[in-house]
Amino acid sequence: MTNLSRLERVPLREIWLGEATHFTPWLAEEENLEILAETLGLSLELEATEKFVGPFRADILCKDIGSGSLVLIENQLEKTDHNHLGQLLTYASGLEAVSIVWIASKFTEEHRSTLDWLNRITEDQFRFFGLEVELWKIADSPAAPKFNVISQPNNWSQAVSKAAHALDEKELSETKLLQRQYWDGLHDELDKQGGPISGNRKAQPQNWMNYPVGRAGFTLGTAMHLWDKWVRAELYISGPDAKAYFDQLLMMREEIENELAETLHWDRMDDLPDDVRTDVRISLLGSDFDPNNEDQWSQQHEWLAKNLNRFHGVFAPRVRAL
Repeated sequence: MTNLSRLERVPLREIWLGEATHFTPWLAEEENLEILAETLGLSLELEATEKFVGPFRADILCKDIGSGSLVLIENQLEKTDHNHLGQLLTYASGLEAVSIVWIASKFTEEHRSTLDWLNRITEDQFRFFGLEVELWKIADSPAAPKFNVISQPNNWSQAVSKAAHALDEKELSETKLLQRQYWDGLHDELDKQGGPISGNRKAQPQNWMNYPVGRAGFTLGTAMHLWDKWVRAELYISGPDAKAYFDQLLMMREEIENELAETLHWDRMDDLPDDVRTDVRISLLGSDFDPNNEDQWSQQHEWLAKNLNRFHGVFAPRVRAL
């Protein structure tokens, strides 16, 4: 018979000595936020750590890429207490649309029931999640984190599982339906390749999709054009400092293109309308692809997924260092 090992629980303080000094910086790292995002069914992009919201300072502030709404994360390495609950309510009262994520080692019954009650009485733009965090290992293996959902918005699990098809099919044009099906296929391929870009996200009926790269204002993106017949992988930078960041990356152009073994298109986008004129794009074009041809989709998806993951490997460390 096959010998099986046993899971061993690891005390949180054995790995994370303090919430602000160890746990929050660990959770703010992109690969660890991805674990949390998968648990919640969201696509999280880090905005800031130790961010002041009114009189309190939130541990982590993120943006949900799918909806554009804020996600505030409050951490405890001990069991829940009234002080943290009060902070969460203050955050919610000061923001128009927000998801509140309360992470602790243990939830008391009164605090779990309070989150359930808040989810029942508040409007849809406010969402409250309660998660317990655990650490486990097998024999001498490194400890692995596990998040357990204790409280979540009503019907949230069902909503997430149906998110890709939540829109009324009758209200979508044929083009919009094709776009959403196209990105569904790409997300399947991303999961198949198992790279740093996850396909665990909602496909949108539009000609582009964005994915986090680990820093606010920077996104990895894909786009496809049905009429001009091309697909594209890109790094997109937005905000007032976008062109300054672009110029720093441009100084690394030779080493970046050598690492990718590709010639990229470096676009300052100076001729665009005022609302996006500050933005920039670094992209790789697949001009031999026709997104209208469904027989070619698997080849296109493989190309896009491969290059998204390659872009992540090349740009993510450079973006964080800017």
